[in-house]
Amino acid sequence: MFRLLHGADIHLDSPLKGLETYPDAPVEQIRGAVRRAFDNLIDLAVEEEVALVLLAGDLFDGDWKDYNSGIYFINRMGRLREAGIRVFIVLGNHDAAGQITRALRFPDNVVLFSHKKPETRILDDLNVAVHGRSFPSRSVSEDLTKEYPQGAPDLFNIGLLHTSLTGRPGHETYAPCTLGALESKGYQYWALGHVHQREEVLREPWIVFPGNIQGRHIRETGPKGCTLVTVEEGRISAVEHRDLDILRWEVCHVDLCGCDMNDQCLDLVRQAFENEAGRAEGRPIALRLVLEGSTPLHGNLRENLVHWVEEFRAIAAGLVGVWLEKVVIATRKKIDTDVSALKGSPFSDLEGAIEALRQGSSRLLDLVPEFEALRSKLPPELLSEMDPFSPEKEESASLSDDVRELIRGKMLHHENNTA
Repeated sequence: MFRLLHGADIHLDSPLKGLETYPDAPVEQIRGAVRRAFDNLIDLAVEEEVALVLLAGDLFDGDWKDYNSGIYFINRMGRLREAGIRVFIVLGNHDAAGQITRALRFPDNVVLFSHKKPETRILDDLNVAVHGRSFPSRSVSEDLTKEYPQGAPDLFNIGLLHTSLTGRPGHETYAPCTLGALESKGYQYWALGHVHQREEVLREPWIVFPGNIQGRHIRETGPKGCTLVTVEEGRISAVEHRDLDILRWEVCHVDLCGCDMNDQCLDLVRQAFENEAGRAEGRPIALRLVLEGSTPLHGNLRENLVHWVEEFRAIAAGLVGVWLEKVVIATRKKIDTDVSALKGSPFSDLEGAIEALRQGSSRLLDLVPEFEALRSKLPPELLSEMDPFSPEKEESASLSDDVRELIRGKMLHHENNTA
């Protein structure tokens, strides 16, 4: 029996975004969160006495500003060496491959797979074969699995790969491949990287994205960590997610439907904040508050937004380790107009288009095609994380509701004038 630890998308020294302008934000915790999460990974590997650590790409977040990132990483690999733990690494699209290969001298417990072609390392003591290939450049459009060897039938085969598979929302399509291509190799475990949301893609064989180890902004919500795998007699007996994150990001939805008093609204928000803090299990938490539902307070919230934001910040400040990242007003006011009575009118068709945008079946680029020319000039890294032409669901819904109210007002005016 042995255990392995599968991590990916470390993004060492990547900044956390979204709390920079908040005067009470935990600056030091934000600045060091990714390193501390990686320290948690190292601690977990030692405590669980794992035999292998697999790192499936994007160790770094681009070119280094200095050598501190590399020195830090080498130091942590040395600690694993002292514990007798072997490390296998492939590089991904964010890794500064040229600088890594020139500057880093890995300890002898670390294997960095070549970017030229897939390699295989046999571990005779464990009856394990590890197959992997690093990215040859920042942007890889070909299917790297085509050249991966077939799994040895008498060994436990592990495939290490940085890939988007057939595509995942919010991630550029790099090294695309199909599940069928992975299954055909005869490996028992595919250790994938690139997608920041944990996903057990398949269980026979096991194909896993562990997600990144630390959320870096509000689009990377929920628990973040790595995957611990137990292998007994050549078969996987357990696959477990283990949290590593230091600061957690969450979107906190509060339904104000029927809420007609200020104090009632504040009480609902306070309860929601307390619930989120409880789920974070003692970690600091950065919250985006999204107020929803049909409420008489809609106009008040819109017109006095600055005041309300300060009220919500005060609630967060009263809870240890809770910070408010942003407030999104997605409420609406009740409208007596029966829109269905106007079915077939130009106004009804327009509202249908707005609803499609709100539900995500239509894009901003579809409505304003000229934006595509501007979008194409932006670097892929920007579009893959915080695409300004793909607004977040809450922001898109809020904007759509505003437009819907304007349209319904016009519909009501039109109906009254033609009655």
